[in-house]
Amino acid sequence: MLETIDGPAQLRQLPEKRLGELGRELREFLVESVSRTGGHLSANLGTVELTIALHYVFNTPDDLLIWDVGHQTYPHKILTGRREAMSSLRRKGGIAGFPKRDESEYDTFGVGHSSTSISAAMGMAIAIQQQGVTDRRVAAIIGDGAMTAGMAYEALLHAGHVGADMLVILNDNEMSISPNVGGLSNYLAKLLSGRLYSTMREGSKKVLSTVPSVWELARRAEEHVKGMVVPGTLFEELGFNYIGPVDGHDIDTLVETMRNLRTLKGPQFLHVVTRKGKGYAPAEDNPCEYHGVSSFDSESGELQVPKTAGPSYTEVFGQWLCDRAAVDPKLIGLTPAMLEGSGMVAFSEQFPERFFDVGIAEQHCITLAAGLACEGARPVAAIYSTFLQRAYDQVIHDVALQDLPVLFAIDRGGLVGPDGPTHAGSFDLSFLRCVPNMIVMAPADEDECYAMLTTGQLSGHPSAVRYPRGCGPGKAINRDPERTLPIGKSEKRRKGHEIALLAFGSMVGPCEPVAEQLNATLINMRFVKPLDEDTIIQAAREHGSIVTIEENVIAGGAGSAVNECLNAHGYTMPVLNLGIPDRFIAHGSRDELLAECGLYTTGIQHAIERFLQGQACKNQLADVNS
Repeated sequence: MLETIDGPAQLRQLPEKRLGELGRELREFLVESVSRTGGHLSANLGTVELTIALHYVFNTPDDLLIWDVGHQTYPHKILTGRREAMSSLRRKGGIAGFPKRDESEYDTFGVGHSSTSISAAMGMAIAIQQQGVTDRRVAAIIGDGAMTAGMAYEALLHAGHVGADMLVILNDNEMSISPNVGGLSNYLAKLLSGRLYSTMREGSKKVLSTVPSVWELARRAEEHVKGMVVPGTLFEELGFNYIGPVDGHDIDTLVETMRNLRTLKGPQFLHVVTRKGKGYAPAEDNPCEYHGVSSFDSESGELQVPKTAGPSYTEVFGQWLCDRAAVDPKLIGLTPAMLEGSGMVAFSEQFPERFFDVGIAEQHCITLAAGLACEGARPVAAIYSTFLQRAYDQVIHDVALQDLPVLFAIDRGGLVGPDGPTHAGSFDLSFLRCVPNMIVMAPADEDECYAMLTTGQLSGHPSAVRYPRGCGPGKAINRDPERTLPIGKSEKRRKGHEIALLAFGSMVGPCEPVAEQLNATLINMRFVKPLDEDTIIQAAREHGSIVTIEENVIAGGAGSAVNECLNAHGYTMPVLNLGIPDRFIAHGSRDELLAECGLYTTGIQHAIERFLQGQACKNQLADVNS
């Protein structure tokens, strides 16, 4: 049956009694497909029936579905004409792992970060209303984790205030507010979303509102009756008509409830309870492990873990965190819902009273760290580069402005691979180096990363250690938790002639063969801020050209800092800045994306050779003119 559906129009032609069968086929297809390509699995298995019901009831794409936490949208992609393209999921040139507006008319809003759906849906609903259109509906589907972010509640509060015609669906697959879901809950959902109840409710408002004391009594009575059986009081207070909780795997209840809700005006809130990994035993038993997976054996569920020569940078950070916490009782670790991804599992187990996972609340995480630092703690905020963007004001206003000793352990700096531009850490060197009081470091290898973390934590100032996804070059680690590096000092890796390569962080390794081939000087800069200006000036004096290389956007990055230094000291020599170009880099493997940007050994060498040839031509032309 799934093979006959190339879009929601065909889905809506199916008899309702066959939707459960379609759900089983879709779930089987998901497991087989993701087992070959890798990707997000658990959350998508949980949204199968929900997605079918949405496209069955709503007239998509005229009706707008705005997804939150974009990694729960594989069933949506499959049912909207991209079933065959799933074989290219997250691969270079293939379809993205998240909704993307230029990929499909059914992807109404681009998603990568969480908690944006309600704000976006509200904007769309208001725009539709102001155009005088009455037959289009807007629904935001927000994942459970996304409801831990303040932005979601800001949007709920505003939507309730203006009375926007929109439906918010909470896909709740772990939240503790959910009571047991069964026949009574499903019956109540159908009843409370039905036309009879809604008509009586609105009619009673009009009648009883003329007698304020009676109206208040009735309102409180309704609230208490609903509150005894459903956890919706909060959302009612925000101005929404709360319905639920509904069993998110009961397709009949979902369809009937959504049909009712589609006809209602004003802000509606549907609470749907699903199970991560639904229908696939390995993912049900361990939904976290199967949240994001590489390829695996679909029959046994055995994950194919890539073999690596040494620890990843994430694992290096996890080792350092435990080592350092053992000697520093003031160290406190924080993360915004990135416990596993940031390598903090061992720390959370060994030092549970000093570990805080704040949920998807990056702004709160950074200001919490600032508050901890005010009272003598030494907080370490482990956060992905792309998510630190969401807390930029807190970095400046709450940490740096007050010169508080918060250490930012910034994972996924640079290009990340299959997750694409929403998760790439392309901008952190640019947006951090302009902030006063900040120390910004980029390690060339695992050992340097370990030492830099201690350096930042003991500096007494806001500090950031920015490292890439994956493994380093395999450098053995000296696990002395007291070892530091001199702040603002670089390391000369090779002495050469004519040209100096100033490499930052992950680019040091690829530049080593280039330096050998071109007989160039190679400097591991280590610090983006403060820069080692003495070494830069020395390089300018001893070489005819300088090349900077970084895994960050060229605009405003580490290379720009070198340019500013040279200009401030009166040097006008030829400088080549290599880095991520001024565009968003699409998904693919990390190696493919580095190659696309020319940030690999051969690409760097070719860029430098073209640069030198250009300089030689300019010199020849100058000689002719003279």
